[in-house]
Amino acid sequence: MLVNGQPYRTVWMEGGIVKLIEQRLLPHRFEILSCHTCQETAFAIQDMAVRGAGAIGAAAGYAMAQAVLKAPESSFRAALEEGARAIRATRPTAHDLFVAVERVLEAAVAAPTVAAARQAAVSAAGALADDNAKAGEAIGRVGAGLLHAGMRILTHCNAGWLAFVDWGSALAPIYSAHRAGVALFVYVTETRPRSQGAKLTDWELAQAGVPHVLIADTAAGSLLRQGKIDGVIVGADRIAANGDVANKIGTYSLAVLARAHQVPFYVAAPRSTFDPSAPDGDAIPIETRHEDEVLSVSGLADDGTLKRVRIAAAASHALNPAFDITPASLVTRFITEAGLLEPEGRAIAAFVQAPHEILSRIA
Repeated sequence: MLVNGQPYRTVWMEGGIVKLIEQRLLPHRFEILSCHTCQETAFAIQDMAVRGAGAIGAAAGYAMAQAVLKAPESSFRAALEEGARAIRATRPTAHDLFVAVERVLEAAVAAPTVAAARQAAVSAAGALADDNAKAGEAIGRVGAGLLHAGMRILTHCNAGWLAFVDWGSALAPIYSAHRAGVALFVYVTETRPRSQGAKLTDWELAQAGVPHVLIADTAAGSLLRQGKIDGVIVGADRIAANGDVANKIGTYSLAVLARAHQVPFYVAAPRSTFDPSAPDGDAIPIETRHEDEVLSVSGLADDGTLKRVRIAAAASHALNPAFDITPASLVTRFITEAGLLEPEGRAIAAFVQAPHEILSRIA
């Protein structure tokens, strides 16, 4: 996607160094963060310098490749396992992260020599990132078929190209339709407590020239009641075998509101986000983040500096679950790289078990 007219991916690797767009500084500053080690990349994931299911997965794959590149020959396998444990511990809810670690680790372990393992790990990480970008583009093509001129779409959090290697999931259909000349309007929730909608989605849509407006999270219900929203599209961090969806906190509330007002509620996600080992939403681990994210806000001060200020009383405490579970019964369809998918177990199982080559040809 374009930033000031220049094409970028969200995350990539150059000479063993992981490069990523520093999302903690957006929308006020655009910078590229360089991570030289597996540990640095893992911290970037944990501290949300890079975030979003697909981007986390790609970054985790590259971090695993870094662990393979730096592992000493004398304790090669042990160093790989240590690196994998460190990466897995960063963000427990995002399934793409675990898929990426396993894929790169398996490629390295299967190689006949240490030198071959290092090359295989880098190749596997690069292929995983490419697959993520292709999946995003394909999701865009599939989802664009649901959109028509004049539609008003609500989205939550950030599931655009900053959340993927490219294109995104929830925003990919909007970008695809917009490029085809379909006039759409997007309502962007601010997405407290970290304000990914205000800081990232709003910025992304402006870069792409998509008409949109930022709204408070609490305004969504009123807009739905007034008939001003024609559809809701969100992304996902993990989808259980039965179709229950883990996504940014607040997603469940929007799904309930959409159902109450008979507005379609779509979840856009690639196959790597579906977790067949989780039978339902109760089996998905929900990350709880530090209370300071709720008690404080950060932004651009009048003097042009980025500052953090506390908004709650000094003695206050906060509960900060990063995700919630939306039952499959509230999902209209999944938008995937292979087409629209019914939110039920048999359809999901067939999709997850389809040979990779078939999905690649479809995408």
